[in-house]
Amino acid sequence: MNVDNLEKQLTEIVTDVLAAAQLKPGDLFVLGCSTSEIVGGHIGQNSDFNVGTRMVKTLRQQLQPVGVHLAVQGCEHINRSLVVERRVAEERGYEIVTVVPAMHAGGACSVAAFEQFEDPVEVEHIVAQAGLDVGDTSIGMHVKFVQVPVRPRYTELGGAHVTALRSRPKYVGGPRANYAPISR
Repeated sequence: MNVDNLEKQLTEIVTDVLAAAQLKPGDLFVLGCSTSEIVGGHIGQNSDFNVGTRMVKTLRQQLQPVGVHLAVQGCEHINRSLVVERRVAEERGYEIVTVVPAMHAGGACSVAAFEQFEDPVEVEHIVAQAGLDVGDTSIGMHVKFVQVPVRPRYTELGGAHVTALRSRPKYVGGPRANYAPISR
């Protein structure tokens, strides 16, 4: 796996997701990632800290300039809890839980996020406006309803399948409802 190529492809994938999601400063973007799948292994079996470090670093470089916060989902061994900055958790009223991710209990991206964030904490639940799922890690539980699939230009990153989600407000009403502003 060429790490430089990984960063380039990830940048292009995130560019596609950001364009589709139209996120605003202060919004939340969730990453679910199996570095095992990226390097061609089986999820949870071949965690790669170098790949996790590059994934988190690249995402932070793209999200910080537009004011979007990153949340990094851990694996099922820590109940898919997420690393976020403490100030984000406190501002949003998320309950902070006690766990520190490890390579085989959280995963490489969670460990990397815990090392790279300024004041990292773990939370159990978030409501993100968009997210990226690398390696079929199931991020849907963390993306705001209504979720809409995003098709980035690459559907694989290394050996991992890539999907993405954005959210939109619900359509409510009935046959007389309008969903676009009416000019008067």
